[in-house]
Amino acid sequence: MLNKEELNELSREQLIELLFIDAKNVIAMDGVWFQSIEKEMGMDSAMHYDEEAWKLYTRSEARRIKKFLGLPEHPGLEGLAKAMSYRMVDRANPSETVLKDNKLIYKIVVCRVQEARTRKNMPLHPCKSAAVYEYGGFAEVIDDRIKCRCISCYPDVTDDTCSCAWEFWI
Repeated sequence: MLNKEELNELSREQLIELLFIDAKNVIAMDGVWFQSIEKEMGMDSAMHYDEEAWKLYTRSEARRIKKFLGLPEHPGLEGLAKAMSYRMVDRANPSETVLKDNKLIYKIVVCRVQEARTRKNMPLHPCKSAAVYEYGGFAEVIDDRIKCRCISCYPDVTDDTCSCAWEFWI
């Protein structure tokens, strides 16, 4: 196990690289976990368990990030934008966040999960149903006034410039 003393010996660049490696590893673990259920029990069962996992995980992740950033109870869309950039998914996937006209638009520009499935000649992951819990749940923990809606996410793609897009408002 890498302990605190060993981490202290790493350079700043090595620590940053390790953060990105860890983010990619978490996404890979999520993917192979999903694929094992998909292979054994089918897509419907895999999606059911994926949704249940994201309902719990995203709230836990949001609580930890909110505490780490010292965000107040209602940090608004600005707080959500900041918190989103600290998510594992954000470090693993190129993303964009735009705050305009009292709305926050968050896009995953390139999704590692969909790219991996395409490389493996697998059908795309129908992630919208789980991502509704992922993004909506995360936003709700950051600020319970924030609402979320899907703009574009497989299988309901309406924006081909990104892998998925989400809108947040109060």
